Amino acid sequence: MRFINTPSTDLTYSDAFLVPSRSEVVSRLDVDLASDDGTGTSIPLVVSNMTAVTGRRMVETVARRGGLAVLPQDIPLDVLTEVTGWIKGRHDTFETALHLKPSDTVIDALHLMHKRSHGAVVIVGPDMQVAGVVRPSDCESVDRFSSLESVMRTNAPVIDAALFDGDRDEALKEAFNTMDSAGTSFAPVTRNGRLAGALTRTGALRSTIYRPAVDSRGALKVAAAVGINGDVKTKAKTLLDGGVDVLVVDTAHGHQRKMFDALEAVRSLDPEVPVVAGNVVSADGVKDLVSAGASIVKVGVGPGAMCTTRMMTAVGRPQFSAVLECSEAAAELGASVWADGGVRYPRDVALALAAGASQVMVGSWFAGTYESPGDLQTDSSGRQYKESFGMASARAVQNRTQREGSFDRARKGLFEEGISSSRMYLDPARPGVEDLLDMITAGLRSSMTYAGAADLAAFRERALVGVQSAAGYEEGRPLQESW
Repeated sequence: MRFINTPSTDLTYSDAFLVPSRSEVVSRLDVDLASDDGTGTSIPLVVSNMTAVTGRRMVETVARRGGLAVLPQDIPLDVLTEVTGWIKGRHDTFETALHLKPSDTVIDALHLMHKRSHGAVVIVGPDMQVAGVVRPSDCESVDRFSSLESVMRTNAPVIDAALFDGDRDEALKEAFNTMDSAGTSFAPVTRNGRLAGALTRTGALRSTIYRPAVDSRGALKVAAAVGINGDVKTKAKTLLDGGVDVLVVDTAHGHQRKMFDALEAVRSLDPEVPVVAGNVVSADGVKDLVSAGASIVKVGVGPGAMCTTRMMTAVGRPQFSAVLECSEAAAELGASVWADGGVRYPRDVALALAAGASQVMVGSWFAGTYESPGDLQTDSSGRQYKESFGMASARAVQNRTQREGSFDRARKGLFEEGISSSRMYLDPARPGVEDLLDMITAGLRSSMTYAGAADLAAFRERALVGVQSAAGYEEGRPLQESW
């Protein structure tokens, strides 16, 4: 990456822009988005280890599309192990189907539908045989205590998983055509007569574009975080034994003694997976974490939407410059960085990667999706949202210290550097995390074709970056209505 005009100060993503270059890359689909940091992802996006953002549905869905999602360290170890095993058992093409019995009620289905973006419930009989399908429209203007048997559709197409034992792309095309001919966007998938998953028309298309992030056995990849307090070695060993593919050693201030001790404990296990550590914002921080055993360093202090660190402490650094300096330091050591926080638009993801990051970590942006763990709520105007909160907020501290005494918990709750409650509204046009992945990767692919880069390494090398004023940034924003 090089600048076309020399910056006189540290830069945020909004301060920078990309300049087009001569390009031999003629199609966005010719661009390879695979990371080169050893994690094995096919898109350079990581979902943050925030309790309000990442759970089993998020990890499964993002891994199916080639990315990583990091399970938070606040979750009990036995639950993390159980969730990891569950995710490893998910299919790399079929979505997990929501299912109920014919005797269950409409209100049962309505409570369940928002858990998946496909918005359908499969009705199953004995031995998981498909009896019908219920969609949201089937639940309108009927008694909510009506049985699902009375409202379900029995003529919905069913796709045989055996179809996918051959050519996968041909199978996806045939499955798409089956749903299209039936005038439906959703179909259950069965194997040997039993419910095995679900497919949507859009999902079939996505599976021809994205490549899932899978381990050597073909199971979906899982990342998980540990903190720097307590018995780090035991926690890390439990996660590794449970099948975690990437281990994230995480704390707000990564350039400190307790982090070095935590990395030493993790490295004593001789893990065969990438070890991520952070957060830092300087070359010195990167060098010390890599020296302590990190193969990937997480960069970012204060840019996150839920973070109040900069306003509370004045500590932090504009994210574009932090990523640029840290990436250069990591490259000299044969390590990589993840840009953590501060992205609001696809352009920001492109700029972070141009600055040298191997992947970009996203938190709050994904909180307002069907796949995040929170309950879907509706405000007084009818807009749907989920609650989010920062991982240094009083709410998160309370969750993290629930096993401590009430006095210690109360005292720690006085120190807060994050928002404890924020409404993250679902975008009606993009309510699922896959919708956002489509938007982000489409923008990134276009950015790379403008730069003439066929992969991320070439993008980092070829990117031309300029510095702009606030007026320059505003000029690039689309208008929602005429002036």
